[in-house]
Formats: sequence, C-alpha cells, structure tokens
Amino acid sequence: MKFFIDTANLSEIKEAHELGVLDGVTTNPSLMAKEGISGKDNVFKHYKAICDIVDGDVSAEVIATDLAGMIREGEELVTIDDKIVVKIPMIKDGIKAIKYFSDRGIRTNCTLVFSAGQALLAAKAGATYVSPFIGRLDDISQDGLELIEQIRLIYDNYAYETQILAASVRHTMHLIKCAEIGANVMTGPLSVMLALLNHPLTDSGLAKFLADHKKVNG
Repeated sequence: MKFFIDTANLSEIKEAHELGVLDGVTTNPSLMAKEGISGKDNVFKHYKAICDIVDGDVSAEVIATDLAGMIREGEELVTIDDKIVVKIPMIKDGIKAIKYFSDRGIRTNCTLVFSAGQALLAAKAGATYVSPFIGRLDDISQDGLELIEQIRLIYDNYAYETQILAASVRHTMHLIKCAEIGANVMTGPLSVMLALLNHPLTDSGLAKFLADHKKVNG
C-alpha cells in the first residue's frame, strides 16, 4: 500500500519523507490557500518545491470545470515536473479530459468520487488513480469503507489498472481497513501516519526495558 500525504505544507511533507514511508503527495486549491499560496506563478513554484522533496507522484488539481480549460491547465501542470499527476474532478467534462490525457500518456487522478458508478467511469476513461472520499461519506452517515470494497471488486472483476486512492482518510482505522480491503493508496494528514506508531504496550514495554537496563547497568 502506498502512503500519500494530503497537504501543501512543505514542513509536513519533509517530515513524512524523512520517516521513510512517503510515496507521494496529493493537494488541492483549498490546501494551497491554507498555506497562503496564491497566483499561478507561486502555485507552480510551490508544486515544484513539493516535487523536489518527494520521490513519487504529486497530484496537482485543475481549477477549470470545462473541457478546454481542464486540458489547458493540465498540459501546463505537467510541464512543472515529471512527477505531476493531473487531478481532475468527477464531472462529465472531467471524464472527457481524463480520456484525452490518457490517450496522450498523461497520468490523472479522478477526484471527488463518491460512488462505484463514478469510479467505473473513471477507470473506463483511463484514470491512473481514482479518489473516493471515505471520510466525507462517513460525515453524512454513509459507509466510506463499503465504497472501497465495491470499487475493489469491480476493478478486480475487469482487471482495470486504475489505482484506488482512498482519500479523506481521517484516522488509523480508516487506513488499516483500506489496507485490508486492498486500496492501492491512502492519502491523509501526517497525523494519521504518525498515529500508526502508537500503542500503549509498546510504550510500557520500552519503559520496562529501559528501567531494567538502568537497574543492571546503573
């Protein structure tokens, strides 16, 4: 399972990279705004800075919602770095854009996916990644993990190569369950990755080892 971090914060990306388990980054306009990044030139420079830190894919989202605009923006984004994956919204023109990019060997991430039917369309259009937002489904009392199971079954039935990128991952149980189901990727905050380190028996066990070592060695 690949671990992507969902942020535009360079310090958090560096920390995740230094942990040694980071496979990529996902971003969106909201995350860029949170870091105070605005203006096309500054956004592009920030994407480049992210690409210079990580070894894997970096999803960069288009702003346009019309086909021509998404194509134009996507073609500009991929000039930033070879690691850039064009992030496209799950809308009618978005599917057309995914097909356009797929036919030209440009990788895509279909975002804002909330149903198995949407995921099927994205795969048929040739998306590299499909991003079901499991946390947001949970927020409206729908089972986000059930959606991951549905998509996994459909993709396995027809050998689709599109990777399931579980997005809006909120906590460690989301992550573990997605790994059990067979999601190819999870993207979430740094806090979720770090939380995997924690277990009270690890803490108490280490404390006992150190205490015993001190007794023996002074």
